[in-house]
Amino acid sequence: MFKPCDCEHCDFRDVVFSTLDDESIRELCQFKEEHSFRKGEIINHEGEKITDFKYLKHGLVKLFRRSPNGDEQIITITRPFEFVSNMSIFSGDRYQYSVAALEDSTVCSVKLEFIKNLFLKNGGFAIGLLTKISKINDKIINQTLDIRQKNLIGRVAFVLLYFTKEIFNSRVFDLPVSRKEIADYIGMSTANVIRTMSDFKKEGIIKVFGKTIEVADIEKLEIISKRG
Repeated sequence: MFKPCDCEHCDFRDVVFSTLDDESIRELCQFKEEHSFRKGEIINHEGEKITDFKYLKHGLVKLFRRSPNGDEQIITITRPFEFVSNMSIFSGDRYQYSVAALEDSTVCSVKLEFIKNLFLKNGGFAIGLLTKISKINDKIINQTLDIRQKNLIGRVAFVLLYFTKEIFNSRVFDLPVSRKEIADYIGMSTANVIRTMSDFKKEGIIKVFGKTIEVADIEKLEIISKRG
């Protein structure tokens, strides 16, 4: 007996499952589970055995790994439609990175064996998924290189613009990460991040209301990011 499923109407069908016919989608539903994660919960741990293909249906997550001394190294922060949990699924049997929820999030998990069988049966699906994962890898690499080429204030400006334009599509948003997490993301000290954001506030570039950030002068922030 088939369990009820809404995969036929899921936005992800258009993103990566568009090559599957209705029968394959119904079969997919039998191998799919949805899991809810509260803010701060780990979705998968670095070193954990990979058993599922996971994709973020709703929410916000960070991809990170631990350095040998235990410090957190944030690789990227992302919304749905980017399969950051799956960057290791074809390169080994264990996750190379951890993924944690930055806000309440919903993750869909599909048994990895089912996905691998789809690869063998459906070339269009295989090419589509590999293309999507490759684009995500390219984005992360380019993002990392962009950050490394900037000085301190340029890096902080870059992150604020990233939240403004790509994560929230708004100049006013609740910052989903701590100052320390921003520092981990851009490779700077927490004290430097706090000081730089304070300087941005004094110069009228941003306004801060608790956790809420308003980018008051986006043109100036873009100049700082570009020149940084």
